[in-house]
Amino acid sequence: MFRAMPTTPHRTTDFLDALAAEVERAREMANRRFRSLTDDQLNRGPGPGKWSVGQCLEHLNIVGGLYLPVMGRKIKAAQQRGSSPADTVKHGYIGQKMTDAMRVPAAEKPIQSPQQYAPSGSRLPRTVVEVFGRQLDELSSLLSQARRVNMNAIRIPNPIIPLLYPRLTDAFELLVEHQKRHLLQAERVLDGLGVSEREDEE
Repeated sequence: MFRAMPTTPHRTTDFLDALAAEVERAREMANRRFRSLTDDQLNRGPGPGKWSVGQCLEHLNIVGGLYLPVMGRKIKAAQQRGSSPADTVKHGYIGQKMTDAMRVPAAEKPIQSPQQYAPSGSRLPRTVVEVFGRQLDELSSLLSQARRVNMNAIRIPNPIIPLLYPRLTDAFELLVEHQKRHLLQAERVLDGLGVSEREDEE
């Protein structure tokens, strides 16, 4: 079960530990619930215009494909400049507003994804699960690398709002909360289809 991230300033090591734990929970969920799905279970949505599990994962893959490479380049550049980690995490006002909005349950406040980040089709190959797993590996690696730089000083361009450059701290947290939101959505799809966890594990 995913947990709420604290929103008050706190130690950098605690912040990264919490994010890394969320990534591991996402990996466990993907292995437990998605890896053994049939093509039909992966692609069957709960209703007209509602995303299937495959579409939820492809959306995460699209967004991750935009954020993760940029994060990697920014962290590498900071390392080359000799950046040192800060003791305490700092957040930006807008970045935290975006993250807080992502934390609101979808049933209370749906968020419309921009069309360019929506899934490309309704019949998706099983590779969407594998790609998502590789992105979790990449995110986990970036969180480890970020321990050696000052995340507060690194700005990441927002792919939806080009003029917005949130701190790396906010970009990490937003990405993790975005994953949690859509993984829970995918779980609800499976629950609605009657696909139990025990069936997933067989």
